[in-house]
Amino acid sequence: MSRKLAIRLIRLYQQYLSPLKPPAYRCRFYPSCSQYTIEAITRFGLTKGIMLGVGRLVSCHPWGQGGVDSVPEAWPGWKRILRRSRG
Repeated sequence: MSRKLAIRLIRLYQQYLSPLKPPAYRCRFYPSCSQYTIEAITRFGLTKGIMLGVGRLVSCHPWGQGGVDSVPEAWPGWKRILRRSRG
């Protein structure tokens, strides 16, 4: 899968599926998890971008704090990504 295709699929989700979710199930972060993933893919490439996006999705749950969480300027490393996904 290419970067462009992945970003197109996420944009389709943003346009057609995300608006259907009730407010209680919307992303607790800014930028939204889908926008974060697009930015991560653009900055770090498909594999690393998706890994950052998955890490972000795992931390987006009803008991999470949410808030502002921007894509890092530099690659944080695999250990940080794995630590984040475990909570």
